[in-house]
Formats: sequence, structure tokens, C-alpha cells
Amino acid sequence: MIEFNHVGFGYSGVPVLENISFAVRNGEFVCILGQSGCGKSTLLRLAAGLSDPMFGTVAIDGSAVHGPDRRCAVVFQDYSLFPWMTTGENLVLALKSVCQGKTRKELRETAGAYLEMVGLGGSFGKFPAALSGGMRQRAAIARALSVNSSVLLMDEPFGALDPVNRIMLQDMLLKLWRDSGNRRTLLFVTHDVDEALFLADRIIVLESSPGRVAADLAVPRRKEVSRTEFFAQPAIGRLQGELFSLYRKDALHKLEMNSLQKNGSGI
Repeated sequence: MIEFNHVGFGYSGVPVLENISFAVRNGEFVCILGQSGCGKSTLLRLAAGLSDPMFGTVAIDGSAVHGPDRRCAVVFQDYSLFPWMTTGENLVLALKSVCQGKTRKELRETAGAYLEMVGLGGSFGKFPAALSGGMRQRAAIARALSVNSSVLLMDEPFGALDPVNRIMLQDMLLKLWRDSGNRRTLLFVTHDVDEALFLADRIIVLESSPGRVAADLAVPRRKEVSRTEFFAQPAIGRLQGELFSLYRKDALHKLEMNSLQKNGSGI
């Protein structure tokens, strides 16, 4: 379980997050949704231990997070693969830190199995530059899965991809999460309403300036249906409308605050 308890954070005296409190249960898939600049990525960095909260606490399974935590694996938007190493060797490097005592042959076999899992079985010896954007992100996901952390943190991992690859990787991620015998706790940052709806058990909506929890919404449990059938469900349509309404409200609030500051009021 990931717990945020009255978390606050800022840069140079400017608040970014304020009084954030919510929990992600073990095995749950939660999306953090909000406009650019609302503090979504900062929230993920706090969960990963890459930054420390100024106020409140972040805990995993009841233990406070202080510094990078091996219980978490992180997938960023920019793939974060070392370009001078082959795809397979990127995974082997990650595996060395958690699979002490294994031979190099065993590490390579494990890395190959995870690449196979994400549809990259023939890419072990290829350098990242030889892969498409979608393939590089598959490799980054394989690396995150290979270290067998209980928590997977994903920061807009499909944001830079074209629509076709984005949909394919959404489907792949959901299948991997559903079919896993050891389902990971997944916290996924996005600003795409449909992406959040299709992937998540729950959606946490952040309002901006500073980031605060505006809504905590459960996505109706669904059978494994096609994307078209999923979005045709009346309950999903209603939730989609509610999320877009929250977006509009936040955008109008930001415009109003910017106008007041430019006019010298409200400061």
C-alpha cells in the first residue's frame, strides 16, 4: 500500500502540492489525472523517494519513504535506457542489483524472458537507437517489471507516442497487470481522460496551483471488453463527463487567478 498523509511540497517558496492525502491499496491500479503543472510528476517523485516532502509523509506498506526505494520501479516518458548498451544489457544491469548470486548467463536468460513478455523477444542485441519509440518504451516497461518491485510508478509513459502505439501499449500494460500472478500496485500519471478511464480502478484528480485532490473516483469494474464497448457503457460516459467538467472548472480557475495577478489584484 502507498499512503500519502497531508503531503506538501514546493520549489523556492512556491507551493506545488498542498495537503495531499490518499492511499493506493495493494494490487490496485490508480491513475493520477490533471492538467500540466498540477504536480502529478512531483507526486510520483515523492512516492519513488526521488524527492522528500516538505510536509507530511509518504509510506509504502507502513514504512516511510526516505530516498530511492527498491520497493518501487519507475517508468518515465523518456524511456531512460542507456544508449551505449543493448536493450538486453539495459535489463541485465537492472537485474544485477536485485539478483545477486546469479550467473551472467542466468541474468541474460531472465532479461530475455522479460523482453519476450512485452513482445521484444528478438531485440536483446539491438541498441535503443535501432528501436522505435514504442519498442523503447516496451523495453523500459520490461526493465521495470524484471526487478520484481511490488510498486510500479509510471510517469506519462505513453505521452510521447503516436495514437496507434499508445493504444497498443495501453492494452499490453493492462493485460500484463491483469494476468500477473503477483499483481503489482500501480500508480500511473497522465493528463489524458480516456487513458485514465480505460486503465484505472480509481482516478485521483488533482486541481492546480497548488496541486490538491479535487476528486477520488472509482471506475466501474468491467469485464474484459473491447475499447469501443468499454466507452459505450453509460456509466463510463457519465464518469467521462464528470472528469471533463473537473478539467474545465480547473482551467477557468487558473485563468481567473492569472487575470487577477496580471491586474495587480489578489496578491
